[in-house]
Amino acid sequence: MKNKKVYTLVSGAVIAALYAALTYAASSVGLAYGAVQFRFSEALTVLAALTPAAIPGLTIGCFLGNLGSPYGMIDIICGTLATFVAAFLSYKTRNVKVKGISVLAPLFPVISNALIVGAEITAFLPEGFTFYGYLIQALWVGLGELVVCYVAGIPLLIAVEKTQLKKYIK
Repeated sequence: MKNKKVYTLVSGAVIAALYAALTYAASSVGLAYGAVQFRFSEALTVLAALTPAAIPGLTIGCFLGNLGSPYGMIDIICGTLATFVAAFLSYKTRNVKVKGISVLAPLFPVISNALIVGAEITAFLPEGFTFYGYLIQALWVGLGELVVCYVAGIPLLIAVEKTQLKKYIK
């Protein structure tokens, strides 16, 4: 490929734009922020197992998507950090495959968001941060992530791996 740097930059930018747009779409139906969230955009986190361009793409997309968060700056920072950690770990473990599929790719967004975003939301509880409150919030966030990342993310990953789409995101 002639302009690999440009291609990588554009791939990351497209992923960022898709993530932000899907986050705002989820927000429009009340599913993007809070303890129970089903961000459609989180399905895209599996793309980090296919291309390093997804790491900055997902991170920037999350940052842009979290600009609309009712939790403000803490969600912009913590949510973006959770997405970066998840994308980085998904990329690093991309070669752990079962039947050709990177099986750990959807797991890291579940864990990262449950731990980090769960703590963030717990800080906003009326009783303040408690261990019990944290467990509940982490479980709810993790459950939402689990559903999106496995129900939508795995089919996305399979579709990209098994079709000609893969050549467009390398």
